[in-house]
Amino acid sequence: MDTPLIKQEDGTILKDHVCDTSDYLIAIACGAIAGLVDIFLVGSPGESTLGAWTDSQVDEAVKKFARLNKWNPRPGKEDSVASAIGWLEKNYKVNYDQRHTADVGNVFSMNTKNHHIKSLSHAPDAIGLFFSVLNQFTSTSAFISGGQLIMIQTETFELQGGNFSAKLFCGVANWFGHIMSDIAGSSGSQGRGSGLAIPFFELFQMCTFGEFQIGKDRQDFATLAIRAFQDGYDARFGLTMAIPVLICDLSIRLLWMIKRRFYLKLPMNECIPTSKHTDLRVMLLFGNGTLCIMDGADAAIRSGGNWLLFFTRMNIIAWARFLTLVLKEICIRTGISAPLEKQLNAYKQITAALHSYLLQLQQIDAEAFRRETEQFNRFAQYTDTILDERQLNIALKASMIELGISLPWGGDFDLFMQDKSKHLRFE
Repeated sequence: MDTPLIKQEDGTILKDHVCDTSDYLIAIACGAIAGLVDIFLVGSPGESTLGAWTDSQVDEAVKKFARLNKWNPRPGKEDSVASAIGWLEKNYKVNYDQRHTADVGNVFSMNTKNHHIKSLSHAPDAIGLFFSVLNQFTSTSAFISGGQLIMIQTETFELQGGNFSAKLFCGVANWFGHIMSDIAGSSGSQGRGSGLAIPFFELFQMCTFGEFQIGKDRQDFATLAIRAFQDGYDARFGLTMAIPVLICDLSIRLLWMIKRRFYLKLPMNECIPTSKHTDLRVMLLFGNGTLCIMDGADAAIRSGGNWLLFFTRMNIIAWARFLTLVLKEICIRTGISAPLEKQLNAYKQITAALHSYLLQLQQIDAEAFRRETEQFNRFAQYTDTILDERQLNIALKASMIELGISLPWGGDFDLFMQDKSKHLRFE
């Protein structure tokens, strides 16, 4: 089965892989299966079959991390995640762990159910890492409330380490250790406990717009996001929502690879599922689009007009994945990604050339080069004192002998040159 060829502006020839009917059917089927998993096994926090499994996996990860930090539970507490969390809380104390309104001087309203999302340093992403290190170095706490960034002073916090690099390392380690102590709730939590926000979910608190019906109340989007978090829409549930997304992506890639290898009879190096294949990108778009349509329809039907129920049934991971695929395809189709790709290829070529040059440098005999350089420098200094041709001849002869070069004549040079039967011999 031949595929048409297209010629790029730079002259390269690429195959234009156009999807056929079977490709679209495969993509939609994989998306539909993932959608069914999302509807019946993911659902919403507190009602999720897969949610209980991901919660238990997070608990196991916390216990394993605690053991790496020399957690030594009392007899009978070896399998207690609360004991592991308590151990981590004790060993990774931070200055930004305020939990109540009174702890922040009544500047804004906060409680134990939402302080993990309001505190920016508790975010398990790059934003959380930045503010955590900043708060530890400056003895402050950073929060978002009412769409505003709020910084408060805390008690003096001294990081361990004898220099800035050591203190920075200690700050990063503290952040990660404290994240692990909070991701499965606190040691005193009743039931599931309040975990951490989905990465970058804390930014929704800046969206103080709109009026969404929640029961008898009408609240803005920021409040809606906070209430969803309080109802269990946290990082643990984010892992649950990622399962149907993985099912959709992996199944499409697998079936695409099988079709190309065994049906189209293409070599294995052309069956590797990468983004350079147009047909695969389109299949992923259709598959993830199908998943999102089913997820959105299920959330709309089951919410009954309550925006909080609608939000907690929405698979935000699936929608983020679909949006990423759409934006990536737009960049490729409009040529935005082409200059970046060319620049990356140029950097790769430069790196390969530097690596080759370094290998050549490693083969150089540095000691021999030093000796030859010293000999040349001595000869150059001596030539500055030469006054006539005789001294120059003596210097050249001595230099050749020092360098181990055999003289092309024997005996006296003038007598040798006067004898027409003799010849200069360079070896």
